Amino acid sequence: MSTFSGLNTAYRGLSAARAGLDVVGQNIANASTEGYTRQRVTTSSISAVQPGVFSTGTNIGQGVSIDGYARIGDAALDTQVRTTASSAGYGTVRSSVLSTLEGSLNEPGSTGLSSQLSKMWSAWGDMSNSPDSAAAASTLIGQAQSISDTIKTGYQSVSSQWSAARSSVQTMADTLNATATQIASLNGQIQQGMATGGSVNELVDQRNLLTEKVAGLAGGTVHANTDGTVDVLIGGNAIVSGTSSRTVQVSGSSTMEGAAASPVTLEWSHRPGASVGLDGGQIAGTLSVLAPADGSGTGGVLAEAGATYNSFATTLASAVNAVYSTGATASGTTGANFFAVSTTGPAALGLSVVPTSAAAIQSGAVGAGARDGSIADKLSTLGTGSAAPDRVWAGFVTTTGSLAKSEIASSDRATVAATAAKTQQTSTAGVDLDEENVNMLTFQHAYQGAARVMTAVDEMLDTLINRTGRVGL
Repeated sequence: MSTFSGLNTAYRGLSAARAGLDVVGQNIANASTEGYTRQRVTTSSISAVQPGVFSTGTNIGQGVSIDGYARIGDAALDTQVRTTASSAGYGTVRSSVLSTLEGSLNEPGSTGLSSQLSKMWSAWGDMSNSPDSAAAASTLIGQAQSISDTIKTGYQSVSSQWSAARSSVQTMADTLNATATQIASLNGQIQQGMATGGSVNELVDQRNLLTEKVAGLAGGTVHANTDGTVDVLIGGNAIVSGTSSRTVQVSGSSTMEGAAASPVTLEWSHRPGASVGLDGGQIAGTLSVLAPADGSGTGGVLAEAGATYNSFATTLASAVNAVYSTGATASGTTGANFFAVSTTGPAALGLSVVPTSAAAIQSGAVGAGARDGSIADKLSTLGTGSAAPDRVWAGFVTTTGSLAKSEIASSDRATVAATAAKTQQTSTAGVDLDEENVNMLTFQHAYQGAARVMTAVDEMLDTLINRTGRVGL
């Protein structure tokens, strides 16, 4: 073997050590970069030149070969991160919506409907004791109007929540489309880079972050192809296929009142009317709360809450009017209603108080005289009993609170699972600065060692070339 081969071996050692230091520097520089996966230079020994037929002896290897730069990631952990992100996204949306809904009820509290109802029944009791009292009548009418306003405000709060969710699902759909386009573009860059033998590790990191984003938005799965590209499927249908992507769009009503006739759905842009099958993610969670009421209480939580407000307004008005209409005013007028309910829109928004003064309140029985307050007395007891409006409202509050608690607990579990999966992924793929410092010292010493070998070989060659035959020098 030629002596000059030692220089080549030492040079390859220098190149490998330098490449290792370059990778360590890249890792350290990106220690806090989101989605970055640590890398390692991969090397292999170059075998010795095999001796010819008439050669004797054995040869040493020819140094080290830099084979590439490997990502220290785990595909199984990446899949787990996407799966848990899908569940966490779904649960987070639902728990947030239900928490806001529960808070808007103001129960228990002095401004809640339960407290307002108790005050109204008490005001009817005062009217039964003083049917001709202007002060008692004013208190009663004011309290009844407060109930009407509370129901109206509650319904408007639910409607506003629904509109906000409807707007957010459109934003999420736009984000999903943009993310799918980016993944398709990265697929093309990765495919080209692999075909030319380049390193595509950073591009793969960016793509992994984007597929995780898709999972958080719409669930789905990722299928790796042999050419380095990936297909992203939602509900079994590809939103990204190699270097091409498809788009989705949101259709359906823009108001909660119209959702029953035109439910909000996510559909493929190239196939209008074909809904996108979602098995998780924030979009699925949002669509679930935007679903219309189904008449059995199992529809979308916001539409069901709106339906409950309407139903309660009608129930309260019917219960009060059924007794009140049998009474008479001090002047003998009878047959009027205490509450009026609009028939041209949501009942919760159309509930109003009919009488405006003590003279217009039918607090006594027909023919019993101006001092009779028997009807008012009956009305003061409407808050008791199994069919009392108070019980109906309390049932809704309890159901909402229970559902919110369940969704929050479920969301917390999903979030913990997602955090654990992310932590496990990071422990494998993340940069450990202590480890990188050790690697840096290792490559530094390897570089110094290879340089020493090169110096030694150079000195040997200098002796051989320049000093052989020069005796005494």
